[in-house]
Amino acid sequence: MARLWRYGLLLSRQRHVAEDLVQATCVRALERGGQFESGTRMDRWLMSILHSIWVNEVRARRVHQGQGVVDADQALSFDGEQAAHTHVRAAQVIRRVEALPEAQRETVFLAYVEGLSYREVADVLQVPIGTVMSRLAAARLKLAEYPPLHTVPNPSTGERR
Repeated sequence: MARLWRYGLLLSRQRHVAEDLVQATCVRALERGGQFESGTRMDRWLMSILHSIWVNEVRARRVHQGQGVVDADQALSFDGEQAAHTHVRAAQVIRRVEALPEAQRETVFLAYVEGLSYREVADVLQVPIGTVMSRLAAARLKLAEYPPLHTVPNPSTGERR
């Protein structure tokens, strides 16, 4: 469920929409449980369902309603010094990935965050594997254009992390 929610949040950029996506995914999976092929990975099947729902229903509604995005600083909250450093760097990475075109952002998430193979990403997104490879290559090139991530000085030693 957490993986579905993260994927829903990536697509929708809104917590409540992500929750609705996960709920709709679960309902559709229960309704169409007979379509699940034994021996395949259920998480990949559920992500495909979530993606299909997003493409067919939620994206059109979001465009019409003009809803906003989740602020990376609000989406991540950590305690402690090390966690604060991690938060700063993670927020920087999230902002950079959020700036990618939607197709690249979605592909990066599935391949690099969820760890899906290129074939699995292609299946979830219902595109050829070459398209996945092309999107990832373009995303890597775009992300490489950014300057190095900012480091945060340690207040006690002045060392940068």
